[in-house]
Amino acid sequence: MIFDPASPPVGTVRDWLDARAEGDGIAIVFPETGETLGWRSLRNEARQIAEFLTALGVAKGESVAIVQPNGREGVIATYATLYGGFRATMINLAAGPAAISYALDHSGARFAFVHASQADTFSKVAPDGVTALKAENIQTPAILHDINSDDHALLMYTSGTTGKPKGVVHSHASLLAGGWTTAVAHALTPQDRGFCVLPIYHINGLCVTVIGALVSGGSLAMVSRFSASKFWDQVEAGEATWFSVVPTIISHLLHGSSNPDGKTRARLRFGRSASSALAIETQSAFEGRFEVPIIETMGLTETAAQILSNPLPPGVRKIGSPGVGYGNSVQIMTPQLTEAARDTEGEIAVRGPNVMREYLHNPQATAGTFAGDWLRTGDLGRMDADGYVFVTGRLKELIIKGGENIAPREIDEVLYGLNDVVEAAAFARPCPQYGERVEAAVALIDGSTLSEAELISRCIERLGAFKSPEKVHILNELPKGPSGKIQRLKLAELL
Repeated sequence: MIFDPASPPVGTVRDWLDARAEGDGIAIVFPETGETLGWRSLRNEARQIAEFLTALGVAKGESVAIVQPNGREGVIATYATLYGGFRATMINLAAGPAAISYALDHSGARFAFVHASQADTFSKVAPDGVTALKAENIQTPAILHDINSDDHALLMYTSGTTGKPKGVVHSHASLLAGGWTTAVAHALTPQDRGFCVLPIYHINGLCVTVIGALVSGGSLAMVSRFSASKFWDQVEAGEATWFSVVPTIISHLLHGSSNPDGKTRARLRFGRSASSALAIETQSAFEGRFEVPIIETMGLTETAAQILSNPLPPGVRKIGSPGVGYGNSVQIMTPQLTEAARDTEGEIAVRGPNVMREYLHNPQATAGTFAGDWLRTGDLGRMDADGYVFVTGRLKELIIKGGENIAPREIDEVLYGLNDVVEAAAFARPCPQYGERVEAAVALIDGSTLSEAELISRCIERLGAFKSPEKVHILNELPKGPSGKIQRLKLAELL
């Protein structure tokens, strides 16, 4: 199988893993343990476990749960499930007991690959009839199911901040296309090595890094979790040429004391930011300090990650925009579900080979998400004359004060402009006078003396009193999902 920037991948994950195994190059290095996993070893172990699952009687397309943190065992369990023609059901370890139990039950999984660190949680929340397995080499020869590109490959649950989580289903084709859009946008080659610090039970970690490496023929350096103090040393030890992170990680690195050495800076082609909007001030300060270009992007679970990306240098990067479409078509949609004029705000919609197949057991939600063959993202934005999209907010997160729409991101940007602010998020609070009022929450660097009054004053100075928060809560840390994305809609409940 050969990576072709001009057309999406054909075949299945099994086909691509078999192809990579022919050369026996390095697939993944693990800086924390010093282990190295080659493509051939990865394929052989995945195939053995896939045969074991087949012998257990797991049906083609049946859910098999992956209850694993980043690491050798979790990667092999994931690939084994995909290789065997089963539906890899990625369990969000950060979602809490109720959400984990719901996903295991809703998916219909009878078997789960459970890491030792998750055994206690699993035993408490797993529905009756779900058997825990360990991803190890079990010799049970069996004839694998025949599979094709349209078969179910992945089931991943959304965060469920506004209701029960929805199970996003991807086929082999759309899953591979998710890795392909990343490889196309970032011109990935077999010589590239991505740094996988985001959890692979999140769509960014799985599609951008893991499937991106599979499709491009490159390799990965993978660590169990993000650590600001160890980040640059791990990038150096893993000999990474690029990394994919989220804005909160970029902010924590910026406020940390560690720096990459000259050799690491020279090796790194770029860093990639996704999952939520990156504050302009944060991006500029990061690039100025670390001399590593940050490529802002945008993606969704429903699109196997990336839909938009800024070009690599020396292409035009528009700071504040997640870029243009790569490998898929993007448009701004009016409330009447027609294409909006340039520089007009509307809902961002996408169509392409990386778009999901359905929400599992939820045809009503599936139908409501599509307008023809366009997937409605729920994000608001505008597109300029050059095709760059500027995200202005989320439909569900808009603050409607006195009948006027206020985008929380406007307030976030002002707060991030203060040097002591590490995390920030504005949100709506019910108000008898205006319907909703504006509040915000921030996390500050250790030792900061910045006060609530000073934070509010800066907002009023930049935005005026009407858009500014009436109260700013100073917290140790803001609530975040598995990718590190701040969960704005939970703030009103928590506070």
